[in-house]
Amino acid sequence: MLEARAIGKSYGGPLVLAGANLTVRAGSVHALLGQNGAGKSTLVKVIAGVVQPDAGELLLSGEPVHFSSAADAIRAGISVVSQELNLFEDLDVLANLYPLREPRRGPFISRREMDAQARPVLAELGLKVDGRTLVRELSLAQRQLLEIARALLTRPRVLVLDEPTSALESASTENLFAILRVLREREVAVVFVSHMLEEVMSLCDELTVLRDGRPVITAMSREQATIETLVQAMLGDEHAGRLGRGAVPRRDGGTGRLPVRSARGELAFEGVSLEGRLRDVSLRAAPGEIVGLAGVAGSGHMAVLELLAGICRPDAGRVLLPGGRRVPRGLRAAIGAGVALVTGDRRRLGLMLDKSIWENATEVRSVSLAADGLLVRAARLRTRAREHVRRLGIRATSVEERAGALSGGNQQKLVFAKWLDANPSVFLLDDPTRGVDVGAKAEMHGLIRAAANGGAVVVMCSTELPELAGLCDRVVVLRHGELCAELAGDALSEHSIATTMHAGAQPV
Repeated sequence: MLEARAIGKSYGGPLVLAGANLTVRAGSVHALLGQNGAGKSTLVKVIAGVVQPDAGELLLSGEPVHFSSAADAIRAGISVVSQELNLFEDLDVLANLYPLREPRRGPFISRREMDAQARPVLAELGLKVDGRTLVRELSLAQRQLLEIARALLTRPRVLVLDEPTSALESASTENLFAILRVLREREVAVVFVSHMLEEVMSLCDELTVLRDGRPVITAMSREQATIETLVQAMLGDEHAGRLGRGAVPRRDGGTGRLPVRSARGELAFEGVSLEGRLRDVSLRAAPGEIVGLAGVAGSGHMAVLELLAGICRPDAGRVLLPGGRRVPRGLRAAIGAGVALVTGDRRRLGLMLDKSIWENATEVRSVSLAADGLLVRAARLRTRAREHVRRLGIRATSVEERAGALSGGNQQKLVFAKWLDANPSVFLLDDPTRGVDVGAKAEMHGLIRAAANGGAVVVMCSTELPELAGLCDRVVVLRHGELCAELAGDALSEHSIATTMHAGAQPV
């Protein structure tokens, strides 16, 4: 159905793609794998008509095609769901589902027809939202599902999904997988880009791996592949053994430290209630500890982060920072009190992608906190940014490079750097490794552990249960707004978290 032959692309420097190949059969789900920077996103952009290749060709149903724009690709039946969501925040759900192709009755847009077509697709995905809801009011997971629904409504011949499950809870992921199985029966060719290798192995029929813009594995059948061979192909012999399965470090691993402000005392939730979200929740997190928060969508775990960040206020109970001070009202005041909110939504909330690395790395301390005074010397900020780039291993040509030009993993490390620059004592992590490859994920895990080793309190939410089980010292599970269980030691595993989240009881 879709074939990319010997695709080459350069942006004036080293080749981003060099002889990249991809062949996707109709009625199959084909995994496209590789580290951040391996060339996956560029190949997807070529297929989508967003980027023009310097060499090679695309074929659709055996016929050569050339797309001069994304609109050309869509007309040919190719629909792409990008990891970096492309939604209009000030428009409602229905308007986002039909950009420039609204059903009409005569000269007028038919909202009734739009709703009738969208409703079954949204229901299949488990997205229960009113069509009149503004996109800015949706959660990241709901936005991800909305982007997928928009692609499905085009009835594509080829569907490209770039990290489609990175922001989804397990129930939404299963709904998506069920739809992909239906699309397979309808002879749709699906390209599935993911860093979650367990998902790839359970869903995909064939796999292609890129490394440094070149194909390392081409159209390998799932039966021939193992997670170990895929990791080795993605990273090369030098790193595969060190990272191993899933690249999640042991909880007792890592002796590195980051120079953070050491927390003086515990962070505490004392009988906290928040109408419709939390009911009488009490928990504590000590300096040097990584505490995970788990739960299905709407269970209340995200409300805990919002309360700690000062975004909302409790209706009852107390939320106390280390030292016994109440969390101040508003995110900026909480930042001033030593709280860092590291988000996985780096495009919308984490970074100024059109600004330089040094401007992003120094933003919180110099701009939000005005900690460098009224007269800020750019040379001093650049020097500080270079130190963060060196310490965190951010791969860039210089601190003048635009943040949007970095790979996903390096962008996420830059998000971490800007908060580290503010010298926090509490790190709140919201899906901190969303959409990064196994190598960058291992590096991020090392940074998180190093922050805890430096004396900070770390509280994190993650949609990846292996990450919570592998990185956290304890995981607090919430269900229907109440604390359901606290898992630690031998009781802490991916299986125990999943069982407690869904059944409300720890497995025997």
